[in-house]
Amino acid sequence: MSEKIPATLIPGDGIGPEITEAVLTVLDALDAPFVWDRQLAGMAAVAEHGDPLPKPTLESIRKTGLALKGPLTTPVGGGFKSINVTLRREFELFANLRPAHTVIPGGRYEDIDLILVRENLEGYYAAMEHYVAVDGDPHAVAISTGYNTRAECRRIVTFAFEYAVKNNRKKVTLVHKGNILKCLTGIFLEEGREVAKNYVGRVEVDERIVDACAMQLVMNPWQFDVIVTTNLFGDILSDQIAGLIGGLGMAPGANIGTAGAMFEAVHGSAPDIAGQNLANPVALLLAAGLMLRHVGRADLAERLQSGVDHTFNVAKVRTRDLGGVAGTRDLAAAIAQAVR
Repeated sequence: MSEKIPATLIPGDGIGPEITEAVLTVLDALDAPFVWDRQLAGMAAVAEHGDPLPKPTLESIRKTGLALKGPLTTPVGGGFKSINVTLRREFELFANLRPAHTVIPGGRYEDIDLILVRENLEGYYAAMEHYVAVDGDPHAVAISTGYNTRAECRRIVTFAFEYAVKNNRKKVTLVHKGNILKCLTGIFLEEGREVAKNYVGRVEVDERIVDACAMQLVMNPWQFDVIVTTNLFGDILSDQIAGLIGGLGMAPGANIGTAGAMFEAVHGSAPDIAGQNLANPVALLLAAGLMLRHVGRADLAERLQSGVDHTFNVAKVRTRDLGGVAGTRDLAAAIAQAVR
């Protein structure tokens, strides 16, 4: 029997609880090693604790160092900060890993197999913002000052190259805007070039200005392998890459730090379909697959991926967003059967 691994489970808001239960159905069929500590965040936590990110949830993640998280809704107003940003900063989850892999063939793009690595803690998402008054208008000018540090740029690029080596990837592309933002992203490009010298002969390196990269991802995405970039650019490009494989419903995400990791569905909480057995649980399920790889159970992750492939492409069981008629529970049951 495999050693049990404590992990925090945050079902989330909207469709979160039902896709979480679907994922647990499949993980149970796999005999995955996780022992779950269920905690609340988002609107569910506000209802019970008056706080979208209560202390018991933070304490649980701090103890386990491992979390699987459904989609969360950050309350509007009231001074609440983004829950996802807060979690990344609280646990220094500096690397955001967003794989994009074609699961269902026949779409606009075939055989997509990309990895995007996004710096998670700096850039414009750590911006200091304020207004300047002009002619009686207190909000006449908006100023945002982001920052990147040499140390963090070095760390995220090193993560990308190490990921490439460990996963038999051939090329890392440094994506930047150093032609215009000469300091803010120039420092990223400088450190990227320095780090790349340590991988000569093992991993190829190339560079793209972010707008050119966005265009080339549409025209010829197969030229890319691993992309590494700064926070804002990574947020935009990762959603674009998800569009190549069918949308955010097929896109898992991982947030990885030196002392912890959090795995998530990156799509929203979709309150309009919550509780109707309509939601596609595959993004969160694939995130659980990343989590299995993270704890050294690549064997179970491979079985999970094979089960998803079989269910979609052989059994032809798909949810409505993928052109099928299956409900959330039906899809989970079919994938659970396929992985046994």
